Amino acid sequence: MVNEDPNQQDHDGTPSQTSALQEHPNLSIHPSVSTHPSVSAHPSISAHPSVSAHPSVSAHPSVSIHPSVSVYPSSSAHPSTLAQPSGLIQPSSSGPEDLSVIKVSKRRWAVVLVFSCYSMCNAFQWIQYGSINNIFMNFYGVSAFAIDWLSMCYMLTYIPLLLPVAWLLEKFGLRTIALAGSALNCLGAWVKLGSLKPHLFPVTVLGQVICSVAQVFILGMPSRIASVWFGANEVSTACSIAVFGNQLGIAIGFLVPPVLVPNIKDQDKLAYHISIMFYIIAGVATLLFILVIIVFKEKPKHPPSRAQSLSYALASTDASYLSSIIRLFKNLNFVLLVITYGLNAGAFYALSTLLTRMVIFHYPGEEVNAGRIGLTIVLAGMLGAVISGIWLDRTKTYKQTTLVVYVMTLVGMVVYTYTLNLGHLWVVFITAGAMGFFMTGYLPLGFEFAVELTYPESEGMSSGLLNVSAQVFGIIFTISQGQIIDNYGTMPGNIFLCVFLTLGAVLTAFIKADLRRQDANKEIPENKPQEGEEEEDSKSSKAPTTVREERL
Repeated sequence: MVNEDPNQQDHDGTPSQTSALQEHPNLSIHPSVSTHPSVSAHPSISAHPSVSAHPSVSAHPSVSIHPSVSVYPSSSAHPSTLAQPSGLIQPSSSGPEDLSVIKVSKRRWAVVLVFSCYSMCNAFQWIQYGSINNIFMNFYGVSAFAIDWLSMCYMLTYIPLLLPVAWLLEKFGLRTIALAGSALNCLGAWVKLGSLKPHLFPVTVLGQVICSVAQVFILGMPSRIASVWFGANEVSTACSIAVFGNQLGIAIGFLVPPVLVPNIKDQDKLAYHISIMFYIIAGVATLLFILVIIVFKEKPKHPPSRAQSLSYALASTDASYLSSIIRLFKNLNFVLLVITYGLNAGAFYALSTLLTRMVIFHYPGEEVNAGRIGLTIVLAGMLGAVISGIWLDRTKTYKQTTLVVYVMTLVGMVVYTYTLNLGHLWVVFITAGAMGFFMTGYLPLGFEFAVELTYPESEGMSSGLLNVSAQVFGIIFTISQGQIIDNYGTMPGNIFLCVFLTLGAVLTAFIKADLRRQDANKEIPENKPQEGEEEEDSKSSKAPTTVREERL
């Protein structure tokens, strides 16, 4: 996790809260208390967050702790942390004042909604070419494979840029990454306006590549925003809302381009219709960039949950970035999730990219309905994502929910495969919607399950590795399925995806539900977080880092 300064002031906020230590000046800790990892804890001092005093310590008003005592937080919050040298705990340099109070900020909803909106804008630009693949082929005079690469460049760009961007997220925080992502998204949209002539295909490729770089600053953010800004009982719902925007952008990308850009032969009129679409998206991207500047903040003044408070305390100033990645890959449950998430999301990417080609293959001239089928898939998936997020917040059944959704995704894909060529579009709408409900609804589940399995490692890193897997499988599946469709038809291409979804469902069954973040939140019974940045009162929840006088 980023070792951010917890004393950073909230623009909403009020003066920082006073810890129990500061409220009782007669309780003092010797200034030379050792926290060096090489010094072992005094055997009689409990490592539980509610620290108990050694029996030999008298109740004299000027109590002091022996200089040789080294205090660690509870190892139960994250069992694997203390087992590794790089995971030994360093105390927060700014003291426990802000970390001792658990509150949620009203600004959190504005932050997640603004993020969701510019993620939506970026996702629209990903699919806007694929949803009218044949029209752009005729306008630019290029092959279907070239237009497919306008979607696949999103996947290809993500793979080498994940680690640098994840490092930037750890180094500079959420606000900087949000500004970079929304700015690049805006720039790419304006560059595309310079590609309104048939010979300017390289310019539209450049604009799309810029947007694909922006995507790297966006895809790994949902779980990080949810953890930093939202309480323990709403974090999964918040992650679903953050992912919701991306899916809404894909849905609009299926619906709007066929309406704005009709399939006409006149190149000048076609260029005019394309320019309308490009101008609209550029204007929206610019507005969202301005909103990010105004609304987006690094983090709230107080941690919203005990897990987040503890993650700040666990952050080590000398933590190795590489060692964090190594620990993630040593986590077998997380590795299995990376593979299964990649198989599911990769199938979704391939299906989205090639959907118009498949529908037109069986229903010629139905470009608009092809877009509507894509819209149906994504809208159903958005509903599934929100329901899944609410369900997780209420039940915490991450493993069971993930497995059920994965199996139902496979069932939906099989039904869609065998109904696509029946000659009835209304049947395709129903089966595609049922498949999308589970396939797209699975995406936020994967993010949240990954955070649970890897806590307290960076949410940006765990989400980023999931997305790398999705991009790799997305490229492989898109190219492979495209070639199968061209040579053998749509059914063999869809059966190809069914085989890999079956593999993903089997591997999901082997993932152990090691819910580390939930264990951290249950370390001490948590009072319901207060909303807003009011002065602390008797109902304010205290984090494990607070030492109370009555315990001594």
